[in-house]
Amino acid sequence: MGLTRDFKETLRARVEREPEFVSALLNEAIDLFLNGEAETARIILRDVVNATIGFEELAQLTSKPSKSLHRMLSPKGNPSMDNLTVIIHELSKELNVDIKTQVVSCV
Repeated sequence: MGLTRDFKETLRARVEREPEFVSALLNEAIDLFLNGEAETARIILRDVVNATIGFEELAQLTSKPSKSLHRMLSPKGNPSMDNLTVIIHELSKELNVDIKTQVVSCV
């Protein structure tokens, strides 16, 4: 349990110290979703929420219940594309993050 708390505190401190770090995390989560690694992407998004605005504020911004957001961003969560889009949009807006993804064509 202590290890988890240290990780959360470390992540929160780094996000506060390096604003570009949260931008990298959000962009990585999006890239992971696009590459079929949804579980890892949800975990990163959950960590970003916990290290920044928190689930209660995200609930207000998205008009979604906090418990629902927790479930959506759990390792086994299954957010709809609409919910995922709203979550990423509100996080990027609230945290002033520019979303930059690279889509690779498989032609």
